Amino acid sequence: MEFLNEYHLAGLLIGICTFLIIGLFHPVVVKAEYYWGTKCWWIFLVLGIAGVVASLSVDNILVSSLLGVFAFSSFWTIKEVFEQEERVKKGWFPKNPKRTYKF
Repeated sequence: MEFLNEYHLAGLLIGICTFLIIGLFHPVVVKAEYYWGTKCWWIFLVLGIAGVVASLSVDNILVSSLLGVFAFSSFWTIKEVFEQEERVKKGWFPKNPKRTYKF
């Protein structure tokens, strides 16, 4: 950690990790909607709340920041799961043949 502070790399590392966390959530949204539909939104709510609690309880600013990014990416994923359903409805993404859809 001293290396990051000494060379002022903490912000850069937070930026890279933020990019990776957000990038990780895109395929998660697609797969979650494919297998479970929109009924999985509460999982992301729980993950987001857990991330907020963890972020508030950690003293390390780097870890706390990344937990905050994870938490709010989880909250954003709730919105994206519902939007993903619309994308499937429009035919932009494949339907899961083993599931029944509302539309």
